[in-house]
Amino acid sequence: MIVSGNIRSMLCMCLATLAMVSCDICDDLPLPLVRSEIAAFEVEGQCDEAGEDYADAVIDKEKRTVKVYVNDLANLRSLPLKNLEVTNDASVCVETANGQRPLSAFATTSQGYPLLDFSDGLTLVLTTYQTYRWTITARQVVNREVVLANQVGRAVIDTVNHNVVVNVASTQDLRAVRVVKFMLGGKHGTVSPDPTGTDVDFTKGRKYWVREACSSTSTEWTVYVYNADASQTASIEVFPHSVRAYATGHIQSGSTPVVQYRTEGTLGWTDLPAGNVIVGDVDFKATFSGLAPATSYECRVKVGDVESAVVQFETAAAVQLPNSSFDEWSIVPAGKQDLYQPWATGATPFWDTGNRGATTVGASNSTSGTEGERVYANLQSKFIVIKFAAGNIFTGKYLKTDGTNGVLSFGQPFECYPTGLRFDFTYHMSLINRGGNKWDENYSRYISRETYDGLRGQPDSCQVYVALIGDQDEETYDGVRYPMIIRTRPSELKLFSPAGDNVIAYAEMTQGSSVEQWTTKTLDLQYRHIDRKPKYIIVVASSSKYGDYFIGGDESLLRLDNVQLLYE
Repeated sequence: MIVSGNIRSMLCMCLATLAMVSCDICDDLPLPLVRSEIAAFEVEGQCDEAGEDYADAVIDKEKRTVKVYVNDLANLRSLPLKNLEVTNDASVCVETANGQRPLSAFATTSQGYPLLDFSDGLTLVLTTYQTYRWTITARQVVNREVVLANQVGRAVIDTVNHNVVVNVASTQDLRAVRVVKFMLGGKHGTVSPDPTGTDVDFTKGRKYWVREACSSTSTEWTVYVYNADASQTASIEVFPHSVRAYATGHIQSGSTPVVQYRTEGTLGWTDLPAGNVIVGDVDFKATFSGLAPATSYECRVKVGDVESAVVQFETAAAVQLPNSSFDEWSIVPAGKQDLYQPWATGATPFWDTGNRGATTVGASNSTSGTEGERVYANLQSKFIVIKFAAGNIFTGKYLKTDGTNGVLSFGQPFECYPTGLRFDFTYHMSLINRGGNKWDENYSRYISRETYDGLRGQPDSCQVYVALIGDQDEETYDGVRYPMIIRTRPSELKLFSPAGDNVIAYAEMTQGSSVEQWTTKTLDLQYRHIDRKPKYIIVVASSSKYGDYFIGGDESLLRLDNVQLLYE
């Protein structure tokens, strides 16, 4: 059926009216694809996970989720939404049990901020020609803390049954225990009667009425105090890396711990420098550095004449990546082209490239290069017959060519803890002359149209990055489990995100100008989770940073050699 221009105009007017009234769009018409996403989000009382300083919301564009933390002053049932920015001028509604309501339908603060109920999570519906549902989670941080004189370890605070158990030194008289801190209602809550700064008889459980700052009612809590054995005065737990280890432990309040360690099987103890130990009210954190990889150690903590039990730990190995100088390559026929592979004939592949996609229409653009005795990875950006392709190499496997796009697996098994990545490189930068003349709305999940259009004629950039990841993004493809599947087809675009929950440590280099002479670059890995064990390592190098979007300069050339993991 052919729809006339007048009828199509009437349809568009009706659709616009429906969007304003109900935030629903009929999806069975051939409407243009205009995605919308949340670009910024802020509520009153927003803070970091520790409940201290302000922190930006965590926005996951792929999963369409937003996560924020709020302090103990916030009322989750009536929380002001201070800022919401969405792309492509989408209309915004809140999904409720009674249907969808625009933000303008909610009560507001004197500043005009809508008051929303985040207590059970919130769903925002963004509507253009399509509908996109975003899940919003607000978690309240109520830092409850009890500290008594001569306390041993942290108080056990049961927020379900409203009980508190505190251990104090065996020498502490329970008939007169000095209360140092008593924040059962959080930083801004109240306790009645407030025992802070007084001596309290804790020979039996004591009851207190606690009210959180965001609540109008009080809850009865019971506090129990017991004398601990002398052996419980100090303890230590260790999470080892390859050349470092991170310890936590508890001590008696007011005491100063001395952390000691030695190689297992030796006699003398070495005191950890005081600068490596951070002491709290009843606990401490310690960092061991300069350790030997794959070595067994022992440690303990001393408080006065009291020694904790000896704890044994073993550091992880310090492993290098196979073929990390890119000396080994194999070349196999691929139609009329040669397919360059970054592994020796018959060897087990560790690195791969996008060459299998490139050779479907042209020649390999990620090849080996030589300069004197140096053999290196030669990563060339170029326009190959019908599409721009960045030269690239990565730890993982090229799985499939999907039309003119690729399906890849990023990551190889790896359980070590490097401190950095070092490599030699040169880069010839060219101006971006590919991409920007054709816009695919599917890319809007990751890159704005303004950025896309504005890149043309600007300097290209190469990029090298390294990441240690867990198993959260594992995916089965053709019956095989892979660390992380990457897809470059715009309609199902899935790329690596440095901010992903699975990322344990990360470092990158982005170079936007030419470096014609061989230069050594060192990247320091920043660990976001020192107490999580990595399962895979991702190393990616590309001659054009936006090659995933088929954007770049077709004379950009990255040469890469001597990739080395550092353990310092």
